[in-house]
Amino acid sequence: MAFGPLAPVSDQAQAGVVVYPGGRAVKASLVVEAVGGPTLLIEIGGLRLLTDPTFDPPGSYPVGRRMLTKTAPPAIDRNAIGRVDMVLLSHDQHPDNLDHGGRELLSLVPLVLTTPVAVTRLLGGRGLAPWQEISVGRPDGSMLDVVAVPARHGPDGTEHLTGPVTGFVLSADDLPTVYISGDNASLDVVDMIVERFPTVDVALIFAGAAQTALLGDAYLTLTGVQTAEAARRLGARWVVPAHFNSWSHYSEGADQISAAFAAASLADRLVLLTPGERFELPPWA
Repeated sequence: MAFGPLAPVSDQAQAGVVVYPGGRAVKASLVVEAVGGPTLLIEIGGLRLLTDPTFDPPGSYPVGRRMLTKTAPPAIDRNAIGRVDMVLLSHDQHPDNLDHGGRELLSLVPLVLTTPVAVTRLLGGRGLAPWQEISVGRPDGSMLDVVAVPARHGPDGTEHLTGPVTGFVLSADDLPTVYISGDNASLDVVDMIVERFPTVDVALIFAGAAQTALLGDAYLTLTGVQTAEAARRLGARWVVPAHFNSWSHYSEGADQISAAFAAASLADRLVLLTPGERFELPPWA
């Protein structure tokens, strides 16, 4: 299914063209800004996208018999985020991926892509099954392809406890290919992504080695070592971790991620943003 343009052409500056390895001409048109936790503001191909919106102040959230605690406010207030053309929501069932402020934002966004079951609870949006693809209109009349990809929010066999999650891959002939992992704890899932998408230019990987009482010592997202290994398998030139700050159940942070990439000799691929920092895709070097 295709969706029409979501923003006027006049809002966007023309991007330069960069020739990537293999002779692929790509517009250097990607900006990623860290808001906090799993929330990234992505500008690509003239569109402004938001992952897993979390805009509440610090506080605690009961989830069944356990409690999730947010420890820091967002770097950008919800009312200051500006135009959002599309939300890429990995799942709706956990408040560290969609809090109260994030839910309020959804009603203001033209297009929300998420899991099919989330759509039934949110009473809106577009639910995508794994490997389902849609095309979204860009301001210049071209299209951005969005593919829902698998994610496993914990060890194999715990899906009935953690619920369905989705990742996304964004691509177009003239843009970098971007993988957004969502809450994924499985390198086997990363291998599935590689089979379908042998070229990933930028990987936005939810890390943090999240742990809760639901699964004891098991990780619900990738550790720093696993994040580095995922980067190696994907072959991504740039890796931007998310989901490793602003919540107390993340058992690893920036230091562990940085050390893991250094140990794997991948430090030159790591783009480690603190909330409020931006990364703009440079020409391929």
